[in-house]
Amino acid sequence: MGFFAFIGVLVFIYYLINVILWCLLDSDIELFVRSLVGKRVSSLSGTVVWITGASSGIGKQLAIELAKNGVKLVLTARRGAELENVKRECLTQAGGKLQPIDILVMQMDMLEISRHQQFFDHVLQHFGRLDILVNNAGRSQRASWEEISLKVDQDLFQLDVFSVVNLSRIAVRYFKGANVRGHIAVTSSTAGLIPVPNSASYTGAKYSIHGYFGALQTENPGLDVTIFCPGPTFSEFLQEAFTDREGAKYGESVKPTDKRMTAERCAHLYAVALANKLHINWVGLFPISLLLYVSLYFPNIRVLVVKYIGIGGLKKIRDSN
Repeated sequence: MGFFAFIGVLVFIYYLINVILWCLLDSDIELFVRSLVGKRVSSLSGTVVWITGASSGIGKQLAIELAKNGVKLVLTARRGAELENVKRECLTQAGGKLQPIDILVMQMDMLEISRHQQFFDHVLQHFGRLDILVNNAGRSQRASWEEISLKVDQDLFQLDVFSVVNLSRIAVRYFKGANVRGHIAVTSSTAGLIPVPNSASYTGAKYSIHGYFGALQTENPGLDVTIFCPGPTFSEFLQEAFTDREGAKYGESVKPTDKRMTAERCAHLYAVALANKLHINWVGLFPISLLLYVSLYFPNIRVLVVKYIGIGGLKKIRDSN
């Protein structure tokens, strides 16, 4: 066998192994490896982590996962009663590692941008510092591209992009002023990596998130930035999702038979990404990971795959059918 033929065989074997992994894993390869041999979530013990959108879904489960590992928490969302329930569950799961004073609950609407600094100052007054800000608040969408009201585009961007950017800028200024290596995380979506049908405003918002926080990574090498992209996950997100009409909500629930990642598993992987200060990661059950790798690393092949799958197939994957 000639030298170039040998190299060709090695390349083939390399890609074959990768394809097998893409089919089997529920995350990107980097996150999978770090979950096995990287820093444990317990390495975050004693740090102060602020999670927005913490009353349900991924935010709630991330709070519980961190509490189990002795992380002090700031929990914010619009629903104060649900936040108190999350706090009680966190204290129970912490097994004595945390006291009630170690979890600060604040009822907060991310759209009240003028109050962001006030909330941030309250966090500093309570804990004296902040180590990690996790921007998890936001809403999804179900609507046809051509039917979406421009006001819906604006409202969704205000919540999913501009409120997130504003709170993060306050945190970045704090980290720089305190001369500490802070950590900003943002919950994006696999829709921020590959466009999905019937979620145009949401997809556009997530692409914007990647632009904003990618620029933050580039401009601030002394700051840790994590962009976390979940695929279909069991949560209440469809209930609150935007539609094509201003003020309307999609109002449906995910089905128990859907092929989705559990919020608990998603939260554990999110916590691993935070502990290891990873830059960008995605999670999701097959075929999400395979489709993402093909789309990101072989964009020309992605065009062929999308044509083959069709809009109907993409909708089924997005809706976990």
